[in-house]
Amino acid sequence: MEQAMHMKRANKAPCKNDRKAYLQKVMLTRMGSFNSAPKINNVDSQDDGLEVPKGLSTTAVLHHVMKAGSTGNQQPSLLSRGFLKPRVMDEDVTDGLRCLNLNAVSRVCSAPIEGDSSQNIRLLQWNILSQTLGQHNDGFVRCPEEALDWQHRKYLIVQEILQNQPDVICLQEVDHFKFLQTVLGSQNYAGIFFPKPDSPCLYIEQNNGPDGCAVFYKRDKLQLMGYDTRVLEVWRVQSNQVAIAARLQLKSSGREFCVCTTHLKARHGALLAKLRNEQGRDLMRFVKQFAGETPLLLCGDFNAEPIEPIYATILGCDLFKLGSAYADVKLEREQILQPSEDVNEFVSQSIKREPPYTTWKIREEGEECHTIDYVFYTPEQLKIKNCLEFPTGEEIGKNRTPSYQYPSDHFSLVCDFELLDGPPATTGSSGDQADKTSDSEGESSKHGNIQ
Repeated sequence: MEQAMHMKRANKAPCKNDRKAYLQKVMLTRMGSFNSAPKINNVDSQDDGLEVPKGLSTTAVLHHVMKAGSTGNQQPSLLSRGFLKPRVMDEDVTDGLRCLNLNAVSRVCSAPIEGDSSQNIRLLQWNILSQTLGQHNDGFVRCPEEALDWQHRKYLIVQEILQNQPDVICLQEVDHFKFLQTVLGSQNYAGIFFPKPDSPCLYIEQNNGPDGCAVFYKRDKLQLMGYDTRVLEVWRVQSNQVAIAARLQLKSSGREFCVCTTHLKARHGALLAKLRNEQGRDLMRFVKQFAGETPLLLCGDFNAEPIEPIYATILGCDLFKLGSAYADVKLEREQILQPSEDVNEFVSQSIKREPPYTTWKIREEGEECHTIDYVFYTPEQLKIKNCLEFPTGEEIGKNRTPSYQYPSDHFSLVCDFELLDGPPATTGSSGDQADKTSDSEGESSKHGNIQ
């Protein structure tokens, strides 16, 4: 009888603390990649033969890349998109207006820039789709294999970026950094790359090295003052997701701002939502330590719909008073600066104003159409002026993305901000390291690669 009672007690469900520890262990083991397979440690070398002549215009660079990657077939046109506040102009490039009209590139125009244009910042945020994962792992069942080929996709990627002429570019799923470095470098961009510590790309044949996050900035307008990187933690344990934070200075005015980008854990489920929320908490602490009181742009692929906890965690964080650019762009300035004192109400209203989707794809398990990419900002220091709208379902096509007309399963987010007058920025505790980094542009750092 005593032995039976002992066995009965042993078979009971674990206590609350034990269950919590068990769930944490399960979640932590799911943060890794395909650990049952051997790693294939290739390096970023697939574009080593690409050379871009110096001094080419944006139009010429795009045609050069198209020719270098040509498979003999005519390249289809990139999906046409427009800004929320457009203005049609006759000239290709107009002073005070971001507008290009390239032969095979659709016209994109933003509203005329009011006030001091030297204080305006255009940010492009985009998960460009890892070539290795997109072609070999992600299961885009309605996308033709030819449309996933790197020789086709790489031209469309630089088209989407360069036609929008951003000052700052934040990218995720980058596994061809050298290519972007070469092409964007010809247009006076410099870049920072930080790979995932255990990238899933490394477990797939014919990989081009690990994927990670990257930040590029326009060198003729911006000066890099410093940067830092982080492998995001969950309960003080490193995960497989990363972030980059950079401090940039407008050369014309000396004003500084910080930009941070990240790519949180993918996949659905309550456990994964909890994991993403913990990554978000660690992200906010990291950014606060680096940015201090400096104006902040925080963007990335958060892999979370607005109803997930991570969205409320970011907007309700006491360390920053953030807003979501796409949710705020249609509001009057007074409404943005006087949000509801009820945090839950503030978050609820912001959720309603988010776009219906930033990614639209069809995988083996079905169709996915939702908003998981964001650009957050500090409204008291930055004014949101314009956003690039998303193509309609009819424009995208029944097979969705990626496709011959769009190279990623995520759409780029492009936002125009005005840096507002304010007190001098207070450098966070990373300031000393940031100052040191600014003296070594073009060199390698233990925090990542900067070129």
